[in-house]
Amino acid sequence: MKIKVAWVGKTKEPAVQALTDEYLKRISRYADVAGLALKDEAAILSLAAGERQRQPKERHKLILLDSRGSQFSSEELAEFLEREQVNATPLLFAIGGSDGFSEEARRQARFTLSLGKMTLPHELARVVLLEQLYRAFTILKRHPYHLGH
Repeated sequence: MKIKVAWVGKTKEPAVQALTDEYLKRISRYADVAGLALKDEAAILSLAAGERQRQPKERHKLILLDSRGSQFSSEELAEFLEREQVNATPLLFAIGGSDGFSEEARRQARFTLSLGKMTLPHELARVVLLEQLYRAFTILKRHPYHLGH
């Protein structure tokens, strides 16, 4: 499974970058994963459409993180990833800037995921998403990381 996690803007906090790197490393045991800092929403949409690759176009299933999206438990996120593994389409999880995403981005998204009703700083949302992706893979592999509630 191929997964890209993209966010708008450069990381300002070294602790956030360290956690990002750690969870990307952990996820890489289970999937081909990359983290990408992009300039703006247009760059995310371009990546999703397959316009940023040097190789032949590779479209991605665009999954926006937005408080208005569907909320999953960790187990439900694992089931979602398991279903998506069957489709060979790479996933692109996108975290917007401080203003969120435009209506155009919402229309282009194939799915919208919410980490909850609370508003999170986008750098923290990235770390939470990465931890949950890692947790989802450990659930699927029956790894002891996820021991329930």
